[in-house]
Amino acid sequence: MDHSRRQYPPPSRPWAFHMTWYDLLFAHWPLPPQSLEALIPRRLKLDTFGGAAWIGIVPFGMRNVRPRCIPPIPGVSALLELNVRTYVTLGGKPGVWFFSLDANSRLAVRGARLYFRLPYFDARIAMSRSGETVRHASQRTHKHAPAAAWNASYHPTGPPFYAPVGSLEDWLTSRYCLYSANRHGEIFRGEIDHDPWPLQTASADIERNDMTAQIGLTLPASDPILHFAKKLDVIGWLPENAA
Repeated sequence: MDHSRRQYPPPSRPWAFHMTWYDLLFAHWPLPPQSLEALIPRRLKLDTFGGAAWIGIVPFGMRNVRPRCIPPIPGVSALLELNVRTYVTLGGKPGVWFFSLDANSRLAVRGARLYFRLPYFDARIAMSRSGETVRHASQRTHKHAPAAAWNASYHPTGPPFYAPVGSLEDWLTSRYCLYSANRHGEIFRGEIDHDPWPLQTASADIERNDMTAQIGLTLPASDPILHFAKKLDVIGWLPENAA
């Protein structure tokens, strides 16, 4: 893999799982840092760019999801997802903090909650493509979880490009780990690796978006910054204590 965008080397131990992300939209809004600081664990430092914190809503599909040395399993190795995220850093390793991850696979939701300590939720998600336009709609169905729904169509508007190193686009997408926490406040880091993102500028018609109401956050009235990615292969490692 091309490691030119990584801020630190990938783990030397064998990777644990593989997946392919496809038809992905990055929708990002800038926010004052103080609006997010109280929503992340104290051990993590909110990452900022140009003095702003950023929140992202990311719909996409996943396929070829499988553990190392095991082929994809029909009916199990594909799912649809929608996540709400911001950006943090710990120990010199910038990563992603997820406020929620909705998925249409009960097996994936329970596995991720157990092994990755991530706030995954059951959801009814539909995703379709007509030409270059992707339609993605999600309605959370998880028992006793805050309500959350999303409905949007989106499409690329330009050719693929690799974001210049140091640009906002590179800062938002060149993230090679995620952070999670258990109920005792311990922080865990899950590493991933992939080639640089083949981004495209994008347009989106967001018909419904109340995904941030669950954290008491109102998004700015301004339009989000949008990027599309057609496909990216990813490998990952099981999370370890980040102490």
